[in-house]
Amino acid sequence: MKPKVKLKPIGIGILVVFVLCLIFRPYVIVPAGERAVIFNLQHGVLHKQLGEGIHFIDPFMDRAEFYDVRRQTYSISKTSWEGEVKGDDSIRTLTADGQEVSVELSVRFHLDSQSIWRLHKEIGADYINKILRPEVRSHTRIAIAEFPADKVYSAERLTIQSNLENRLREKLSHSYIVVDEVLMRSISFSDAYQNAIIQKQISQQNAQRMQYVLEKETQEKRRKVILAEGEAAAIQLKGQAIATNPSVVTYQYVQKIAPNVKVVMSNGVTVPSPNSAHQ
Repeated sequence: MKPKVKLKPIGIGILVVFVLCLIFRPYVIVPAGERAVIFNLQHGVLHKQLGEGIHFIDPFMDRAEFYDVRRQTYSISKTSWEGEVKGDDSIRTLTADGQEVSVELSVRFHLDSQSIWRLHKEIGADYINKILRPEVRSHTRIAIAEFPADKVYSAERLTIQSNLENRLREKLSHSYIVVDEVLMRSISFSDAYQNAIIQKQISQQNAQRMQYVLEKETQEKRRKVILAEGEAAAIQLKGQAIATNPSVVTYQYVQKIAPNVKVVMSNGVTVPSPNSAHQ
């Protein structure tokens, strides 16, 4: 017969504690990037949050709720697979001059890690649908409504994005949500308005092209005027030269004759050709 194994009282105590820990779990393990809020059956939400690591709690009175405090991205999109809500979830709103637009954007944010217990007590775990989503949609409409359609369509888009980011950062901070960045990914207009914009751009391009043609023609006219003025001045100078020295006419005649002519007789005077001097 095998001898019976006798456990010492200390060993028995350790075994009992181990079994009780497995059954009642008097501890909580907080993973990396998360915080835990403790709800006590007697005192309610405790005014603290537990950081990463292992923490001992009262298994009979305490319940732990976990929150992710790492950066998150909430997207609103018309593409069914891209946004948090399936289907066309884009924000439809009006510009200052009444043009309808459709906005797609993403908000990067994280929870205030020092105020998780307040968030849990005042808002709860569904803070996205209760706070984040309605605030984003509301303030996007306000930001768009401050500008007319032509400004929204142009570089003012960055100004709208900056204004919206500042608004959300201030508003959501009261709900313990920290806004890191707002990305306005797309602003779409109605087909009729987009066609009008395209036609306007085409008209502007045609006007610029016509302006270029007119400027070119004007420059050509100026060139011809300057050329004519130069020729007139040259004729005047030639006339003055002929009046003072009639032999200038003979010299010009000699310059224009055939290159093989050696000399020219003019009024009984032999005039050598300029070309003969080089031979």
